[in-house]
Amino acid sequence: MTQHPTQAVILAGGQGSRLRPYTDDRPKPMVEIPGTGVPIIGHQLAWLAAEGVTDVVVSCGHLAEVLDEWLAKAELPCRVTTVIEREPLGRGGGLKFAARSLPRADEPWYATNGDIWTRFSLREMAAFHGERDATATLALARPRIPWGAVETDEFGHVLDFIEAPPSPYLINAGVYVFSPRFAGLLPERGDHERTTFPRLARERALAGFPLPQGSYWRAIDTAKDLREAAKELADGNPR
Repeated sequence: MTQHPTQAVILAGGQGSRLRPYTDDRPKPMVEIPGTGVPIIGHQLAWLAAEGVTDVVVSCGHLAEVLDEWLAKAELPCRVTTVIEREPLGRGGGLKFAARSLPRADEPWYATNGDIWTRFSLREMAAFHGERDATATLALARPRIPWGAVETDEFGHVLDFIEAPPSPYLINAGVYVFSPRFAGLLPERGDHERTTFPRLARERALAGFPLPQGSYWRAIDTAKDLREAAKELADGNPR
């Protein structure tokens, strides 16, 4: 029987330089989604709690005090602990550092980057992870290409123009399920996508879970992403 994780890590230590000026006085996860009155991390905590998570560890760095102040005042849907990287550890090092504060080291856990706004069933992802006996499973998204595409035939005749088509490639969506042993495979500092993930892929212990059709997913990386997220919200997405 698949064990659905009840604990998670949120990586919230980045500088958010591409999201300035919004991140001049707050970390990226504290940037508000326009029209909601709630910062990105508020949406993430609500989603995680709705998926059965009771304990979240937030790995902080840049302007961590702003995040701590908001957490102290907010009505939180789960227990939240913050840990502060005193020096940049990289994504892999940050995950390892935060994982040490998870309350149940012998149980699986979720993780998400602090700039991801999404809705899909984490329980389904955990079941997928368990069925494949994976050490790590990453969610896979197929984002829309930000430019229009041109369709041609073999003779070079233009057949059609396609506005913002889906990418032909799947990308790492920044949401994960990890088995208990995964934390021990992470580097003390550096990027797990350059070290741990390739190793697990060679061992066939890394799985990829395509987001279900119709699932909402967006990485909030730039001011343009914020504007588009606000438009999508006004149009009724995400739910």
